[in-house]
Amino acid sequence: MALGYKARRRWSLVILLVGLPLYIVAAVTIMNWLERPPIWVEFLVYVLLGIVWALPFKMIFRGVGRGDPEAELEE
Repeated sequence: MALGYKARRRWSLVILLVGLPLYIVAAVTIMNWLERPPIWVEFLVYVLLGIVWALPFKMIFRGVGRGDPEAELEE
């Protein structure tokens, strides 16, 4: 089931405003539970986590910054 433009736009806002802050808090909490690793390991983990969170939502974010393609067809 494909999501329409408006649904993808709404879901992207929910993910960015609610999901991303929760993901950041979870990542920082997990890193704090571990003993402080060397700074380069900590940096590498945060970079990887910063990339990994967006992969499942790739299709939702695709094309959201552009105009509504359905509105262009109606004109």
